[in-house]
Amino acid sequence: MADLMNGAVVVTGGSRGIGASISIELAKLGFHVACLSRSGDLPDASALDDAASKRLTGVRCDITDSASVHEVFSGLSKKLGQPIVGLVNNAGVHLQGPSATFALADYERVMTTNATSVLLMSQAAYPHLRESGSALIVNIGSFYDKLGVKGNLAYCASKAAVGAMSRCLAVEWARDGIRVVNIAPGYIETDLNREELNEGALQAFLKKRIPAGGPGKTEDIGRLAAMLFQLPRSFLTGETLYVDGGQGMAL
Repeated sequence: MADLMNGAVVVTGGSRGIGASISIELAKLGFHVACLSRSGDLPDASALDDAASKRLTGVRCDITDSASVHEVFSGLSKKLGQPIVGLVNNAGVHLQGPSATFALADYERVMTTNATSVLLMSQAAYPHLRESGSALIVNIGSFYDKLGVKGNLAYCASKAAVGAMSRCLAVEWARDGIRVVNIAPGYIETDLNREELNEGALQAFLKKRIPAGGPGKTEDIGRLAAMLFQLPRSFLTGETLYVDGGQGMAL
């Protein structure tokens, strides 16, 4: 594990929300973290000490563009000064609307951002991960992958695709020492949705609907993702881990 901890992990959407929490938790463990986003901004690292903060690197990248993705990976290991031992496919978009009139352009945007990018990133990372000998890809799906949700055809389909891709890559790349695990969150409070989730009617609904008593925190996902990276050469691969406070199974 000491060798793994000396490596670098690439996190998409690493500047805010769940991606920021994952990046921070990995930096705490000693990983060097490339936080990819369109802006190239760093997450708020005020809770980290100076040494951990210096292990975070902001990288500008359009994860839906193959050229942009491959350009980033071409010099990333050298830039970070560490071999790439992990990838977290977290970035995504959520567009909704009635299925009968949902614009094809919006459907394609959701699928490209949430699912196609997972393939692009994984393909670009593959040579680096294979070379490390013990690597991990963590995909961030959603518990919507097993639900039928009105107005969410594209989002549900994209997250179901992430689960299927995780299984396929896990089987195909196991011999290369690469594990793949899909984390499927339920409702998670972030800086982007905090106001909406704490609105009276929705807040009351979620408290009643989620057995755990309400939405989770970004730290719930960040700590789980970081824990998976502490299990090098683990037998765990190809699985979807639901983190939804029991909502997806509750009647």
